[in-house]
Amino acid sequence: MSNLVRSELLKIRTTSTWWWLAIGALLSIAMAFPINAWLFNTAVGGNAEDIGLTGDAASAPAQAANLYTSGQYLGLMFVMLIGILMVTNEFFHQTATTTFLATPRRTTVIVSKLIAASLLGFAFWLVTTVIDLGAGAIFLSLNDHGTLLGEWEVQRALLLNLMAYAIWTVLGVGIGTLITNQLGAVITSSVLYLIGTQVVSLLFFMLSSWLDSVAVLKWQVLWPAVASQVMITPGENEMLPAWWVGALVLIGYALVSGIVGVLITRRRDIS
Repeated sequence: MSNLVRSELLKIRTTSTWWWLAIGALLSIAMAFPINAWLFNTAVGGNAEDIGLTGDAASAPAQAANLYTSGQYLGLMFVMLIGILMVTNEFFHQTATTTFLATPRRTTVIVSKLIAASLLGFAFWLVTTVIDLGAGAIFLSLNDHGTLLGEWEVQRALLLNLMAYAIWTVLGVGIGTLITNQLGAVITSSVLYLIGTQVVSLLFFMLSSWLDSVAVLKWQVLWPAVASQVMITPGENEMLPAWWVGALVLIGYALVSGIVGVLITRRRDIS
């Protein structure tokens, strides 16, 4: 198994695609960090209600957690794409037959891809988190708040963010087994992630308005991209469920994705 995992990691490293995705993840931090820094100053400065924040969500630790996980939204999409490419590259470059002939047990191949994907997710999380920690600590210290890294809300957000990165690469592998056409898989998943998330949010807001119930908004967590954000959001919010709900939803998607990926690959005709 370890040899297969190393082989999967080597396949990714020998392509230039992951570099572009890594650059995209870094650019997402550059875009998100200034916005989150402004949100921190606004919330902690006493104007939290102006940006829709109340209670614990407006506290310094909660906003620090948001600051230290800057870039997560697009970062998760990029690691999902890596997971997709780990599978679809086999069909795009017509190496799937060779791969499965070398390792006839298809379940072992998919499991090795899932493990390798999780390791890549960890690598992306580590690099982006180091950057966020450095920038966040400097920003908070300059504003006389200290680093706030000793706060459990911050630590929990960092750890759950790691889980989110690992799970989204696993989801990518699952999507790749469902849609083996590389271009189709990349476009479909990107559109569903970027546009689908906004459409889902809009539909739930419309339904909430129609039913005159804020509680309806909490069901947005069933959408995986929303679940990821909920999972790392500290404090209580009447529009979002508790963080552990997001974690359970995301874990559920990972388990289903992994199982479906294995079952489909075992039954697929590879030629």
